[in-house]
Amino acid sequence: MSEPNPAVAAIIAQQLGETNPAAIAQIGQLVQRMGEEAAQALLQATLQVEAQGGVLTANGHRRRTPGGAFLYLARGRLSDPDRAAVFQRNWAKKKKAPAGPPTPPAPPFAWADRLALVQEAQPEPGEATTVKITVIGRPGRVVERGEVVLTTLRSGNPPALPKGLPAPPAEPTTYIVLIARKQWAQVAEAIQDPDDVLIIEGYPTLDPQLRGIAVFTQNVTTKKQQAAKRQS
Repeated sequence: MSEPNPAVAAIIAQQLGETNPAAIAQIGQLVQRMGEEAAQALLQATLQVEAQGGVLTANGHRRRTPGGAFLYLARGRLSDPDRAAVFQRNWAKKKKAPAGPPTPPAPPFAWADRLALVQEAQPEPGEATTVKITVIGRPGRVVERGEVVLTTLRSGNPPALPKGLPAPPAEPTTYIVLIARKQWAQVAEAIQDPDDVLIIEGYPTLDPQLRGIAVFTQNVTTKKQQAAKRQS
């Protein structure tokens, strides 16, 4: 392996329009490893490739610079030891860092922890522009007063929740559902079927006196009515 000639490397870099100091240093190493004659031949090959459209990057999104094309073509002409010596910096970047000790899992979030978090978030509450709840199930006793139909449903079996969320409180939640009489007339007969259930969509609000959620119904149907509508 001959000593590198800085002038040759500088001339090659100049003809390639390469100004990146790291790339110029690699060109100097290539001249040292390949020899001046082989490096000049590689330069001519690179210029010819550039005249024909150049070399694309690995992802094909853009064209390599002439200097990048020169270094890319050089990889295929070097022996494994020479390739490692010239491009060792790039190889080092690709080498994975040794695995450190595993990160200990975060402590589980308990339902009682919400109090401190709510106090922290409360001074800067966001604004809910749309609030909607869907309640699905069999109604309890139905009471009619004027244009309003009222029934209650109770939920005590929470569904499977995403990992990390705390378990909801065990106490069941009561939903006080208020439905306009005209809407109720559309489902009153269908819900007589013991195998059918109501699908209620509406606006929820806390009812502290009844310790439940009041739902002001905007749309109501039944599961079988919905299925029949899809089929039709």
